[in-house]
Amino acid sequence: QVQLVESGGGLVQPGGSLRLSCAASVRAFSLLAMGWYRQTPGKQREWIASIRPSGHAEYADFVKGRFTISRDNGKSTVYLQMNNLQSEDTAVYYCNGQRFENSYWGQGTQVRVSS
Repeated sequence: QVQLVESGGGLVQPGGSLRLSCAASVRAFSLLAMGWYRQTPGKQREWIASIRPSGHAEYADFVKGRFTISRDNGKSTVYLQMNNLQSEDTAVYYCNGQRFENSYWGQGTQVRVSS
């Protein structure tokens, strides 16, 4: 059973930065494709970014140039560096890990952008 634990959320002012972390309890972390999603009340969960085992990263258009996904296989952790945060980035952020037909989710971490 894979467990994913997100951390790093909180309250930040517009224009500020946060770095989210997602630690995985799995030996084969390097084989997982990892991603970040977010969700606001009443809306569907939306994809933000993914990083493959190879290190290749992809981003949703609305975060390109502001967010960066990275991974440290030695620490079984994936990160999301978020810069120039705006109020519309307020959401619960979730980490996802996938390998073949298996998909794993963390419990989420709240990010609130407000002055």
